[in-house]
Amino acid sequence: MASVCFMITMALYFVATVSFLTYLLRRSDALSKVSLWVTAAGFVFHTIALVARMATASSPATPSFYEALSFFSWMMILVFLVVEFRHRIHVLGSFMVPLALVSLVSAAALPETVPTLKPVFKTLWVHVTLSMLGTVGFTVAFVAGVMYLIQDRLLKSKRFNVLYSKLPALDFLDHLNQQSIILGFPLLTLGIVTGAISAEFDRGSYVNWNPEQTGALITWLFYFFVLLGRLTVGWRAKRAAYLTVVGFACVILTLVGVVLKSHGALS
Repeated sequence: MASVCFMITMALYFVATVSFLTYLLRRSDALSKVSLWVTAAGFVFHTIALVARMATASSPATPSFYEALSFFSWMMILVFLVVEFRHRIHVLGSFMVPLALVSLVSAAALPETVPTLKPVFKTLWVHVTLSMLGTVGFTVAFVAGVMYLIQDRLLKSKRFNVLYSKLPALDFLDHLNQQSIILGFPLLTLGIVTGAISAEFDRGSYVNWNPEQTGALITWLFYFFVLLGRLTVGWRAKRAAYLTVVGFACVILTLVGVVLKSHGALS
């Protein structure tokens, strides 16, 4: 059942991605509504797939990268739906849903039985959930930053086209960028702390300076300085947008490094 629901989810997210990307180029409110409901339907099947897999898993305490990426995709869609129903930012789906689809396809390409770490506190889902929630926050900040840069360029070039009319105001995008980092940073911090405790139980050391820990710490330091700059120095607007794009690249590189190492591609 989980596999069937998973395949249906991918199909629905793919349709929603095509629909949302088409919505960027056309003045059609009906298209945005169709895209939203297809995404919502995919989210329902995704939820069923996750619950069914957890119910049948032989060791639910040790999530695999397959499950972690699928969970990350699920949380991205959840955040998008919450923001959408609260603020009615249809264009956000044109950025968030494709990212969720990529994450889900990446999960499908991985073996389903490779665990991330040995269980700690009876479950590793605490560490995975906190880390992924923090990453989702940075993903929203990245999307807000990209939309800000696009809108800023359209304004400066005076290209008041279809895309310009659909993107939110620059002030709102800047606020969304900042709030996403404020929410994501403490969650990632807690995720790193629980991961360090896992490493202590598993390997006898909180920090081993392996690629995944090093990447996570670099990402944490980067967002720490971005958040510090935003809250104290007053970094705003375009600088913050560029920095969050760079920060998200660090997140992706760290994630790719962890996955490759788990499959013996890294020593």
